[in-house]
Amino acid sequence: MAYQLNEEQRMIRAMVRDFARDVVLPTAAERDRTQAFPSESLKQMGELGLMGMNVPPEYNGAGVDTVSYSLALQEIAYACASTAVVMSVHNSVACGPIYLYGSDYLKETFLKPLAAGQKIGSFALTEAGAGSDPASQKTRAVRDGDTYVINGSKMFITTGKNSDLTVVTAYTDKGQRHRGISAFVVEKGTPGFSVGKEEEKMGLRASDTAELIFEDCRVPARNIVGREGDGFVIAMTSLDGGRIGISSQSVGVAQACLDAAVSYAKQRVQFGKTIAQFQGIRWMIADMATQIEAARLLTFNAASMRDRGENYSGAASMAKVFASEMANKVAYQTIQIHGGYGYIKEFPVERYYRDVRVFTIYEGTSEIQRKVIANHVIGK
Repeated sequence: MAYQLNEEQRMIRAMVRDFARDVVLPTAAERDRTQAFPSESLKQMGELGLMGMNVPPEYNGAGVDTVSYSLALQEIAYACASTAVVMSVHNSVACGPIYLYGSDYLKETFLKPLAAGQKIGSFALTEAGAGSDPASQKTRAVRDGDTYVINGSKMFITTGKNSDLTVVTAYTDKGQRHRGISAFVVEKGTPGFSVGKEEEKMGLRASDTAELIFEDCRVPARNIVGREGDGFVIAMTSLDGGRIGISSQSVGVAQACLDAAVSYAKQRVQFGKTIAQFQGIRWMIADMATQIEAARLLTFNAASMRDRGENYSGAASMAKVFASEMANKVAYQTIQIHGGYGYIKEFPVERYYRDVRVFTIYEGTSEIQRKVIANHVIGK
């Protein structure tokens, strides 16, 4: 690997790799079949410091850098993409906004249990008519004394059903367009806050994706993240970090695909020799390995820029679009190498293929990433 990891980063990778392959991987196929949320694994991950990786120790976090976070997420995704997406959302768009923008009260009350893995968090931005265009959202929050009353609904919310709290965006001043969006921490069990339809998905089936409904949901005013009107900036900043998470997941699943392809190609005999000896297969595997390494380095580049305090928005979008599209190609080629066996559930590669499909869609589609990149290269 061209990217030089320090000793701490190598230790974190080794620790998470052992945990992921010993604990998470053996039950991944069963979770996919039953759609069982990985509660027990997440609890253990909290004890290992994986649920608040970029949060400082004073708030119960691990206080490690973004490169270490990426390494850990790659290893969890290698074992189970569903578990990885819960970890990614929890770290980047639940812990992230509260740590970066939250008051001391929010950090003490919510960030500490989140970072320790005692509570699971989610992030609610998307609506039926507002996906790539968050300014089109309709959810409102109206100030009433020392509370805000939230009305509206969110959809496609990762961990929406199983999270203990969610960071919700809502308009506090519709006339200001995106500058009138604010963000709030809403706890499960708050009157007027309910979980609606749970989606039946193609992949990531052990990670729930749900509708959230707010009907005269009264939230304490002190639960606002930042100030009124900060919601759009909070969302965009959080999503930049989230895109490093998605590219890390993409690299992890793609690596699992490559390892499966190599293992199968060395065992499968056709025409008197293993298919790993055929040039056509060898070149496919060479291209897969090259693309994975390129994606990994793009991901580490974005993570390193974030750690140095540089503007990493464009780099995160480059990593996300390249890695997510790469993972889809690699999963496709892995099934092709497996032939008919790749299409049946006895082999894990069909699960990888289903899991990676959404990577080019959530936390900003490939088209949105290209828009962000073009703005950085050309200007708006």
